[in-house]
Amino acid sequence: MPRLILLLALVLGLPASGCAAREFEATPIGLADQVGPGDIYAGIRLLGALRLNDASIDGLRPCGLSGLAWDENAGLLYALSDKGALFHLRPEFDSQGFLSGIYPVAAYPLRAASDAPVRPPFDDAEGLALRRVPDGVELLVSFEMKPRVVRYGPKGEWRGEEPLPTPLRDIRNYRDPNQALESVTIHPRWGVLVGTETPLRADPADRVRIFSGDGRFWTYPLGKAPGNALVDMVMLPDGGLLTLERAFVNPLRPLIISLRRTEPLPAPGARRTPPQVADVAVFDSGRGWLLDNFEGLAHHRDWRFFMVSDDNCNAWQATLLVYFELDPPPRAAMPEAVDKD
Repeated sequence: MPRLILLLALVLGLPASGCAAREFEATPIGLADQVGPGDIYAGIRLLGALRLNDASIDGLRPCGLSGLAWDENAGLLYALSDKGALFHLRPEFDSQGFLSGIYPVAAYPLRAASDAPVRPPFDDAEGLALRRVPDGVELLVSFEMKPRVVRYGPKGEWRGEEPLPTPLRDIRNYRDPNQALESVTIHPRWGVLVGTETPLRADPADRVRIFSGDGRFWTYPLGKAPGNALVDMVMLPDGGLLTLERAFVNPLRPLIISLRRTEPLPAPGARRTPPQVADVAVFDSGRGWLLDNFEGLAHHRDWRFFMVSDDNCNAWQATLLVYFELDPPPRAAMPEAVDKD
């Protein structure tokens, strides 16, 4: 995977990530010549984009960012590195509400039960979700290589593991050890949900499963771009999902990033057909979009979201942070409760 991403970056001419910089910087950029802050593209309104360098924050490089979560009370955007580090960032907005900057606050290594920082192969953190608890907030992190979902304090303190359905515990059930638990979110009714990056080994190639903690699941149909993978998902105010998919097969094909919306989820297993999923916005590097390996989503406020790219900690890619607004549906209400089957 890293070699393929590097070759892709070279062919597409993606910008360097600023490894030599001494101070953390966030530079405003445009994602396309014809679309700027405030403009509408497909089903979203773009509200700003930044290129972040990877100058160290408290001794940790903010590179390889794969997960995001917003803490409204603290005004912090948590960013998760797939090297096992957690960053506290504070976004800044201009008078129009556009993303204008982001500032480093702190950084912490994720810790194991022994209180030592996680080490390979246990450090491949990918998905991030935030949950309110009596003493503040708790962060849920999903992992590849050694699939699990771990509860952390906001400073990376280990708090235990979430129950994981049986099919997800054995790495041999996945098509590749590096395509395991890429995304995690928290449903207000069904609890912790986890999604695999690609279909499990025994499943159809165009569908992944999103599991609840008790082992029940929804079948999620991937988009039509070749090689599509589910890389993150967040809850929408109406009880559906906003999902992020990434597609690349080889360096000679464009990188395609898709934002898609899933209808409000029924009770797990209550419906045999997959939930309805519709494209919101599809970005194609072959059509002039400045893209990178987008892997992280976070809900901000109302129908506004952050999206971040994973630069794989190499100088030929870039960490891009994008802020956008989703068109809300005519009515944004949670569906009525459905009895579990």
